[in-house]
Amino acid sequence: MTTWVFEGTALPAGDSTRLTVGSGDPQSLPGRFAVPGLVDAHCHLTVGTDELGPRLFGSDFATERLAGLAAAGVSAVRDVGGDRSVTLKLASTPDDGRPVVIAAGRFLAPAGYYFPRMHEPVAPEELLTAVEAEMADGATWLKLVADFPEMAPDGSLLGSPPAQTYEIDLVAAVVELAHSRGARVAAHCNTEVVSELIRVGVDSIEHGTVISEADLQTLGARGGAWTPTLCASVGESPNETPERRARRLARSEHLGAMVKLADQYGVRVLAGSDVVGSVAGEVDQLVKHGLTVTQALVAASTGAQEYLGLTGDGNLVTYDADPREHPEILATPASVVLNGNRIA
Repeated sequence: MTTWVFEGTALPAGDSTRLTVGSGDPQSLPGRFAVPGLVDAHCHLTVGTDELGPRLFGSDFATERLAGLAAAGVSAVRDVGGDRSVTLKLASTPDDGRPVVIAAGRFLAPAGYYFPRMHEPVAPEELLTAVEAEMADGATWLKLVADFPEMAPDGSLLGSPPAQTYEIDLVAAVVELAHSRGARVAAHCNTEVVSELIRVGVDSIEHGTVISEADLQTLGARGGAWTPTLCASVGESPNETPERRARRLARSEHLGAMVKLADQYGVRVLAGSDVVGSVAGEVDQLVKHGLTVTQALVAASTGAQEYLGLTGDGNLVTYDADPREHPEILATPASVVLNGNRIA
């Protein structure tokens, strides 16, 4: 056994300190700056793509994904939708060699309103029963796809704008049921239905590209969270048309204005990679959209740990340079200690 010793600046607080992790013979860690583990709060461990587009993969894919996250300093992930047979098992069987997994289980969406190879459709009359089944199998979060464009059976978009998937009274019943069992609800949303979702008590808004100041005020009043997934929401697409670029830039401007207000209203901003990004990349985007580097680091570490009921104990990620001055350094840690074990 080894006691890993770090001497330098502990972030996000910025205190000069000496930290120890583990028990046994002491051994110094490289690096002059450290955080107590990063958190990917919007992750899909079993979601990938092939030549036909997005699809679900199995346990080997998830294991490889977790190994990559661990090497990048991620100590915990909130999986917000995927292959429930894989993610719920990972959540119920902790392993010191990988990040903690908090899992929502399956995507909850009706037929025609999500990627067909990524979910089994849930009709409105079956939604509460499906929610019961996820919680019975250990889901502590539920992932509701609250709006989505209509899709053909082959996975192609039919050209319609995103539409609300479930009536708001039914969503309210989902929230009430989840809360009665100690679970929470995360909702995918990119339309004005976000206001109604927040009104009926959804705990975490995912994406939320049209979220308003009034929405933030209501969400913050009860300690809710927002995961903007900026890497996914404002990332440049290949072969982007001028019209799509203009819409993306307008979306980026709006999200920047809202991100700056979130802390003011008490909303817990979280960092999430989705399928296309990384925690380091999301921190960079949060800074570019108005957070201070310290606020972005809190979103990706201690703030997320607190919101998700984690402590960060046994985890330490060190860096040669100060992430507050060089956020890009988050992508290349000097060392990673996970659950008391040095893995990088």
